Amino acid sequence: MAVLTHLEAIRQGLWEEMERDPSVFLLGEDIGAYGGAFKVTAGLLEKFGADRVIDTPISEAAIVGAAVGAALMGMRPVVEMQFMDFIACGFDQIVNFAAKCRYRWDAPVPIVIRAPSGGGIHGGPFHSQNPEMWFVKTPGLKVVAPATAYDAKGLLKASIRDNDPVVFFEHKGLYRKIKEDLPKGDYTVPIGKAKVVREGRDLTIVAYGTMVHVAEAAVRGTGVDAEIIDLRTLVPLDTDTLCASVCRTGRCVIVHEATRFSGFGAELSATVQEECFWNLEAPIQRVTGWDTPYPHAFEWEYFPGPARIAAAIRKVLEAT
Repeated sequence: MAVLTHLEAIRQGLWEEMERDPSVFLLGEDIGAYGGAFKVTAGLLEKFGADRVIDTPISEAAIVGAAVGAALMGMRPVVEMQFMDFIACGFDQIVNFAAKCRYRWDAPVPIVIRAPSGGGIHGGPFHSQNPEMWFVKTPGLKVVAPATAYDAKGLLKASIRDNDPVVFFEHKGLYRKIKEDLPKGDYTVPIGKAKVVREGRDLTIVAYGTMVHVAEAAVRGTGVDAEIIDLRTLVPLDTDTLCASVCRTGRCVIVHEATRFSGFGAELSATVQEECFWNLEAPIQRVTGWDTPYPHAFEWEYFPGPARIAAAIRKVLEAT
């Protein structure tokens, strides 16, 4: 076992997959000599060389376009977006090319787009967004959002081996905050399978990414027997695990950092309502970011913290 941070787990996953498969290579802005904006790729240039760790111009459209072309020729590129906010410049390449090649020609496009996202670094409206819904609604893409170091490594390795394009969300606030014992040797975590983080009978809390840890903090000390579901993968969604939990507890709180309106919580709420209606004992509650750009001055008010989640727990338990 080795104790690794979230960031180190991702780096180790990249390293192992590049050693295992010579078709895996990295490209992105400042990922080589500089080691990436957050130092995720530090040391990989020295190990694998400039042919496999490629510093690119500042053009997300060119980066993703080159990755799609390489994937169609049999390579397995891993793209780093310096900040996921900048992906808008490469959006067309992802949703109109990468996502549709399987449907058009049955052509695999095995690319992974690493997506540093989320708040907690005082990045403000241009460096803190959680744009998962831009991609969740696009058929042909898989969307992954790990909460733990173990899952970050295992899901990244599974994503690199997958023949479909994967958008891999990495919450920046988790990079150095979370440490975990990881097993030595090769392992993967299956895409499309949620995890029951905490078993309980009173209600179900559904979260992903950093919100899993915030939900755990909200529950501690309350005496509430809450079940916490870490989705891990948004697309494909593990509706079986989600609905089995809600049908058993009868109450549901959904938590995510992205904006409320048309956020992933709306889709989760609709799914739970459709599949678990006769088992629900109270209205579903959502705890989310605001419907505004991510603010500089009020970052921690925007961030759905433990107090807001605890209030939603009380509300759903008090409903009759």
